[in-house]
Amino acid sequence: MTQYAIYFQQQWVGDHPAEWFRSRVEPSTAVVRDMEAAGVLVFAGGLEEDPADAFTADATSGTLSITDGPYAETVEQLGGITIIDVPDLDTAKMWAGRVAEGCGWPQEVRVVR
Repeated sequence: MTQYAIYFQQQWVGDHPAEWFRSRVEPSTAVVRDMEAAGVLVFAGGLEEDPADAFTADATSGTLSITDGPYAETVEQLGGITIIDVPDLDTAKMWAGRVAEGCGWPQEVRVVR
């Protein structure tokens, strides 16, 4: 079994009216329920959209520093992540496709090492 991270950048979501977002709730949660039923779900969740609500832990200087806000200002911010544990790449692709269809926006996938 191999774990895969299926994730998206918040900017990939696009601009949509509130009713469009409400229409994505059932299809996206249905995929998560299906993953649970199949026994492949490790974790799924969206992240706080405002990067100002993040904090950073940095020990690269040799001294731990905890600061408010993102580590670096970037154009894109991670919007959500799903971790699955599946037997092969084809299964990971299938679940990534289901997540993309359920959410209505692109997903990127990487092996968790």
